[in-house]
Amino acid sequence: MPDSILDDPEFVQRRRHFWTTVLSDPRFSAHTTAVAVRSGDLVGLAMSGPARDPDAGGARQLFVLYTFAAVHGTGAGAALLDAVVDPSQSAFLWVADPNPRAQAFYRKHGFRADGTVKTEDGVREIRMVRSPTD
Repeated sequence: MPDSILDDPEFVQRRRHFWTTVLSDPRFSAHTTAVAVRSGDLVGLAMSGPARDPDAGGARQLFVLYTFAAVHGTGAGAALLDAVVDPSQSAFLWVADPNPRAQAFYRKHGFRADGTVKTEDGVREIRMVRSPTD
């Protein structure tokens, strides 16, 4: 995410509004959200939902998966991913490029770049897809 977005004084309020909407508005009823908590503190979150890409073929889209650096390597990210995307479903996501740590995480969990690239808000992203497991 570009610094200009993170530095915006309204950023926290917009995020608060976004998550309040996601968690309470019936328009998001087909979305799945999960949080990771450690010692009573929120350390990660994830959200998936119906695909927005017209060529996704019914795949589930992972929209958000973030964890604090302090829990990297603990399994929190994997648990969040499994909580919001059933391994029996096809799925895809967009990830910043370059973002080698995130891309390696997704590859470890069966996602592969499909060659589709976009630039949004000045950030280059690649699409990664995963076929359902047997």
